[in-house]
Amino acid sequence: MLSFIIRRLAVAIPTLLILVVISFILMYSAPGGPFNSERPLPPEVLANIEAKYGLDQPFWKQIVNYVSGVVTSFDFGPSFQYKDRSVNDVIAQGFPVTLTYGFWSFVVAVTVGVSLGVAAAIKQNSWIDYLAVGISIGAQVLPNFVMAPILLLIFTLWLGWLPGGGWEGGQWNYLVMPVIALSTSYMASIARITRSSMLEVLNTNFIRTAQAKGLPMRRVIWRHAMKPTILPVLSYLGPAFVGMITGSVIIDVFFSTGGIGQFFVNSAFNRDYSVIMGITILVGALTILFNLVVDILYAWIDPKIRY
Repeated sequence: MLSFIIRRLAVAIPTLLILVVISFILMYSAPGGPFNSERPLPPEVLANIEAKYGLDQPFWKQIVNYVSGVVTSFDFGPSFQYKDRSVNDVIAQGFPVTLTYGFWSFVVAVTVGVSLGVAAAIKQNSWIDYLAVGISIGAQVLPNFVMAPILLLIFTLWLGWLPGGGWEGGQWNYLVMPVIALSTSYMASIARITRSSMLEVLNTNFIRTAQAKGLPMRRVIWRHAMKPTILPVLSYLGPAFVGMITGSVIIDVFFSTGGIGQFFVNSAFNRDYSVIMGITILVGALTILFNLVVDILYAWIDPKIRY
């Protein structure tokens, strides 16, 4: 198992370094600059600003300084638009918000999705199956950019039960709509994968043998069928978890939560390339990390994967 983890780390670390380098090259190659505007700055002022941020240095020196700062001290440099703030400060402000509603979205999506999928598979072609599949299809065709305004219309404008936006320290009434809007489409995918996987497992010989021995159906499901059923779901949960804990631009914009998605949009409009690179590298690093975690869980559940 240890050698398996080391092999995965040997792939993950260079991949992350390549991501950092490519992100810097793409931002460096982008037309315009963070200090370009409709009213151009005087050349002397622009030269002083570029010298302050090190933008007057050769390309190779800029990329070496940036990569070494990220690798050695996890420093993404200063923000070009937020005065006296670094990219780390921006991420530290927005990421806890996004992590909070993303975590609860993940819990809701996995709990409801796996439950619907298992129930639909066990009661195949019954009303429970049709109801579970109908809920999954309905959630799948309502992505967050459709679900968010619907929730605002119903629960804020019509019923007045929930606030239309804000965060207020993550109080539950500010969490409900972002969690529902973010989790529904993921829940539908998890339910669909779980149902198809469970149906395949229930038709295998070892499950039929367990049933022939007279084991209760509950024990057959939880003791024998659940472990192989969860393997395809795990493959999806890695990137899904990253997608949820890094949030969504739609969620941050519609509900004004103040997460990193909102900072990302503002940085794109203002050409704050350092913040864009910092958030991009953060999302990429989390994707690599959780894919590594999924690989390890896969190998723990199914030892054949280690070879």
